[in-house]
Amino acid sequence: MASNDPHLLDPPGDPQPGDLIEIFRPAYQHWALYLGDGYIINLTPVDESPAAAMSSVKSVFSRKAVVRMQLLKEVVGGDSYRVNNKYDDDHTPLPVSEIIQRAQVLIGQEVSYDLLGSNCEHFVTLLRYGEGVSEQATRAIGAISLVTAAASAFSVLGLINTRSRNRPF
Repeated sequence: MASNDPHLLDPPGDPQPGDLIEIFRPAYQHWALYLGDGYIINLTPVDESPAAAMSSVKSVFSRKAVVRMQLLKEVVGGDSYRVNNKYDDDHTPLPVSEIIQRAQVLIGQEVSYDLLGSNCEHFVTLLRYGEGVSEQATRAIGAISLVTAAASAFSVLGLINTRSRNRPF
């Protein structure tokens, strides 16, 4: 079984242009796309400096993001990362030259950001495969659905229990 503990992962490997980079933040994973020569492209909050942007949890709750080209080592900081082209078995990567061209056109652009529907993983997979995919968002939606179902069940049980106590016999 795979572990999400970044300390138990294989070394990050030598990224190649077009590779997906998974960066392990304390509360979530941030995603970037490797461009080459040590640079990545990633989403950062509009109202923060590029260097500090993705180290803050605030980035997860932003509604807008800016596409930035930054050095991988600066974005990673003290966190760990790995090359993770985990969707390659189910999605065919576009040619590397097309991935890089698509990425470069977006540098400096402001884009919509939504944790569940348009996050950093969706962004980089859209560049690599032509389709935005996010296992992280799918897991979050599943967790929200489970909590909602449990809350509904408890609410119904509470309603039934309240009605039984109000009977006059």
